[in-house]
Amino acid sequence: MNEKKPFVEVRDLTYSYEDGTQALKGINLTISEGEFIAFIGQNGSGKTTLSKCLNGLFKPTTGSVLVDGLDSKTTSIVQMVKRVGYVFQNPDHQLFNNNCMDEIAYGPRNIGLSEEEVQERVIEAAEVVGLNSIYFHEHPFFLNKGMRQRVAIASILALKPKLIIVDEPTTGQDVRQSLEIMDFLTDLNRNHGHIVIFVTHDMPIVSRYARRVVMMGGGQIIVDGHPADVYAQTENLAKAFVEPPQITQLAQLLKNRGFNPGTLSVTEMVDQYQKYCV
Repeated sequence: MNEKKPFVEVRDLTYSYEDGTQALKGINLTISEGEFIAFIGQNGSGKTTLSKCLNGLFKPTTGSVLVDGLDSKTTSIVQMVKRVGYVFQNPDHQLFNNNCMDEIAYGPRNIGLSEEEVQERVIEAAEVVGLNSIYFHEHPFFLNKGMRQRVAIASILALKPKLIIVDEPTTGQDVRQSLEIMDFLTDLNRNHGHIVIFVTHDMPIVSRYARRVVMMGGGQIIVDGHPADVYAQTENLAKAFVEPPQITQLAQLLKNRGFNPGTLSVTEMVDQYQKYCV
């Protein structure tokens, strides 16, 4: 079986802000095609800083970030955004045009594509995110947050990046809206070929959707693995100030009775209970 090709290779990455604060300390990370990853950790753990290093918004202080074979230190931001798209936590922070069509078209126009290709990309991206053309001439701020987020994602998709990073996609959303946006990101991953990284504090969402978890603390990667394996490491969870879902916490309390401390769902818990009873 062939291993998936690495798309991002981070080696000994450090990053310090202008005031001298060291936000990242010796990060090593490989991200391959097809992955769906959650970055988790408390505020200030380094997850957003790392995300911005991956798409070239921040350049490494030391170490390297290679994306599709290109070194972020020496590659222009134009070339980086063609490969890694970044969706901010608040879509209002990246929407600035007077209508949705111009918003989605901004990136392709900015990299010098012909107007014909720009329009093709706008239509394609809007279709992928489920944005009807009747909204093309609407001001983005007249739409609800879920729709504004889709416009923001469409504006990134129009540049056709391989990797999409979404910062806190479920913040400010109710349960239904949260599931809708996560189902949409899953579809981008499985059916459209995008690598997806989402930065979040929502542990039930991580349990339900992530196939890999990178848990950070103090500017370092504390654990990197499958959600069940990460949640089973109670000492590291405490170290990173991460509180797993309640069903996982219950399983951890019952681990001496044979329950898996990395249990992710009620269904798993019930299955283990039935085996225990037998």
